[in-house]
Amino acid sequence: MIISTSISPAAITKFQTTVWNFYRAHRRTMPWRIEPTPYYVVVSELMLQQTQVVRVQSKFVGFIRRFPTIEALAGAPLADVLGAWSGLGYNRRAKFLWQTAQAVVQDYGGQVPRTQQDLVSLPGIGQNTAGAILAYAYNEPAVFIETNIRTVFIHHFFNDHPGVVSDAELHALVALALPIENPREWYWALMDYGTELKSTVGSQLERAKHYRPQSIFKGSRRQVRGQVIKLLVEQRSMPVDEIKLLIPDLRLQEVCDELVAEGMIAHRGDELHLTDS
Repeated sequence: MIISTSISPAAITKFQTTVWNFYRAHRRTMPWRIEPTPYYVVVSELMLQQTQVVRVQSKFVGFIRRFPTIEALAGAPLADVLGAWSGLGYNRRAKFLWQTAQAVVQDYGGQVPRTQQDLVSLPGIGQNTAGAILAYAYNEPAVFIETNIRTVFIHHFFNDHPGVVSDAELHALVALALPIENPREWYWALMDYGTELKSTVGSQLERAKHYRPQSIFKGSRRQVRGQVIKLLVEQRSMPVDEIKLLIPDLRLQEVCDELVAEGMIAHRGDELHLTDS
């Protein structure tokens, strides 16, 4: 059900006016918007994956204070990066960010790439994150989709079309409505408007074919993973038997094996420690 070809220019203009009017009246201030440097944008986009803005705002400032440049982040021990990341969850994102910083310094002279192809070659950066980086860091009219964008476009263009909506359908509409001039601020407007719609009419994300909701954290394997990483950040290394005493979970061995396979932690004799590569 591709409907973009049936949307009139007048309908797009009306939609854009609605979004801009809301943004002018209710725009949010965020540290990575005040100074949207490529480094700040990369950090914020990796943090914002699967994490609410309010949690990221409280962490971003401290993280940047600790690692003010991409070179500082690239040269830091992984344990320090994970420690500064603590509280955001999904610790693999912290390692991806750290590895991305290293790749940017080593392969791009410290300059965040300006092409989709180069960006998606970096750890933890997929097509949508790459598009967001291009739009926010370089004001390029790149097309990307995330949860707020899904909410806005489903609400405005699919209310009379029951059933699931694919990202391909949304992608076509996002491209159609995207202003060539100042796409950075247009996407900020969409983000803010989407947040408002979620709190008033609902997210409607159950209708988005490619949206995957977060699993419950409490009691999950993610929680066990976080506990292991937290211990190793605090202690740097710890005997396996001691970890078992502190985390008496039947899934612990599987989780540790998983973290080793991912390169997050490694064995050193009968101890586990964080990797530095």
